Amino acid sequence: MSRRGELSTNTRHLPSRPLAGRVGRRSEAATAGVGGLRLFRACGCPPPLTPPRHSLRSRGEGNRRWAFARVATIVALAVAGILGAAYAEEYPDRPITLVVPFPPGGTNNIMARAVADKLSETLGQQVVVENRGGGAAGTIATRQFAKSPADGYTLLLAYTSNLASGPNLFPDVGYDPRKDFAPVGLVASASAILVAHPSLPAHSVTELIALMRKTGPTFQFASPGVGTVNHLAAELFAQKAGVKFTHIPYKSSGGAMTDLLGGHNLVQFTPIPVARGPVESGLIRALGVTGLKRSVQLPDVPTIAESGLPGFEVSLRYGIVAPAGTPRPIIDKLNKQLDAALATDEVKKRILNAGAEPVAGTPEQYADVIDREETMWSELIKSAGLKGSQ
Repeated sequence: MSRRGELSTNTRHLPSRPLAGRVGRRSEAATAGVGGLRLFRACGCPPPLTPPRHSLRSRGEGNRRWAFARVATIVALAVAGILGAAYAEEYPDRPITLVVPFPPGGTNNIMARAVADKLSETLGQQVVVENRGGGAAGTIATRQFAKSPADGYTLLLAYTSNLASGPNLFPDVGYDPRKDFAPVGLVASASAILVAHPSLPAHSVTELIALMRKTGPTFQFASPGVGTVNHLAAELFAQKAGVKFTHIPYKSSGGAMTDLLGGHNLVQFTPIPVARGPVESGLIRALGVTGLKRSVQLPDVPTIAESGLPGFEVSLRYGIVAPAGTPRPIIDKLNKQLDAALATDEVKKRILNAGAEPVAGTPEQYADVIDREETMWSELIKSAGLKGSQ
């Protein structure tokens, strides 16, 4: 065989140079991998779940970012607490406005001025009472107040009507009683009284209920107006007693009382200060007070709860709130000074003369009262289908 033939025979099964290079690279890829990924032959077995190196790096960076954010949050909260405490030490350094969401006059104004005068002394800055009318049970002025700066220099005298009944009587009042205010503390609680003309053949709550059942829906109940707490008290009374009545709304407590004295209406709920004189002189008959305990002004008059309707309670509650977001150290300082004011004989006397009783407490206790009252009146107003009028 020629040499050329030998070469042809010996090299017949050897790969060409380029192919040999590819086979070599394939072998290296199988051993070392390509781009960090090893190659596996088709054997029916899945590759091991080893995350790529870049995935591990991303996870580590994510953990570091999370840890940094957590530390930053803790530091920010600590700094805010320190600044808030320091701010509260200097607070107040200018006059404070206490908004009353009603026109001048009335019990709300008396409550506001009773505590404002004493707070002016203890805080070292004047607390100015500012009346803001607008109607709708105080909800219009309360909506305006909710937009005030949360710095402790604008406060609101809150009341059952603008934090509990009003938001349920009027559509879209523009604020949430639970979320848009920071409670400072309660000021006072006032019961109303159920009174009747002497010609009414009922001398007790039990006899009144029996008479209303006998008369039916034509029985008339007067009040100072639709949606007032006195009107709502009558609705709650009828609901618990299982009776119905016809509502006769007036424009004021004074007008309703004048007609009661003249016998033009025969029964109504009214504030104790309005009824006290006529009751003591025998011009009208007291059937029961709406609180869970007897009034200190009329201690001989039983409660409605003890006279035939267990658990019945309607109380007007007054308190002070700040805009939501007011620093807690400022809230605590105001609450401390408010409770101290309510403990003085001077403030107690002014509140008692207005037909109410002082009630001190923590911001949390007042928040519970707001929640409880809003829930109670919301359910009653919806079940009775009541709507307020501007």
